[in-house]
Formats: sequence, C-alpha cells, structure tokens
Amino acid sequence: MNPRLLFIIASDPRASHRPAEAIRIAAGVGVWKKAQIAIYLREAAVLALGEDIGPLVDEENYARYLPLVRDFGRPIYVQHGATLLTQLGEIAFAIEEIDDAQLAALAANSTCVLYF
Repeated sequence: MNPRLLFIIASDPRASHRPAEAIRIAAGVGVWKKAQIAIYLREAAVLALGEDIGPLVDEENYARYLPLVRDFGRPIYVQHGATLLTQLGEIAFAIEEIDDAQLAALAANSTCVLYF
C-alpha cells in the first residue's frame, strides 16, 4: 500500500511563498503515483483556490501545479467555515469542507503530515 501524505497549508498565500511551495511539492510527489496525496487548506490558505491568483506570492505555481493536483481524483480539503472561502467565487476544483475532528482523523490515517 502506498504511503499517505497530508499537506496542511495554513500560511497566507498573499504574504508567504510557503503555500505555493507546498502545492508544487504535493504535485511533484503525486505524479509519481507512489503516494496518496491529500491537501488541506486552512484560514487564508483557501485563497489559493480563487480565480484571481495575481495577488498571491509565486502565483505561477498555483496556475501550473493545482491542475495536476486536481487530476489526483481527490478533493482538496478546506477548513469548514473558512471566512475567506465565500470571497472566491467559482472554484474550479473539487473541495470538501471538513472540521477539526475530521482533520484529526485524516492526519491520524496519514503516514506523514507536512505543515506549511
């Protein structure tokens, strides 16, 4: 069975390069098909899913690598009730809102949890 990697991204993509790097790494590892990749966006990190990525640091990583993540066939998990989620408009990715208990279960079932 392939290892399960959970990427928890909580940094603000408007101020930090860390969310873009996390997406790039997740996409790169995922294309090997040697690990199951799950991505969870918390707080301001949900802005990475918006149509307007221009104000985000390293926006080219989102345009290039998020489509690869979409092809993994899993939803991108987002914080249930994240306030900025309502500002995104139409989201081109399958998402699933999960609460903290569901995130804890997802982390417990993961081989490795990476926090950005």
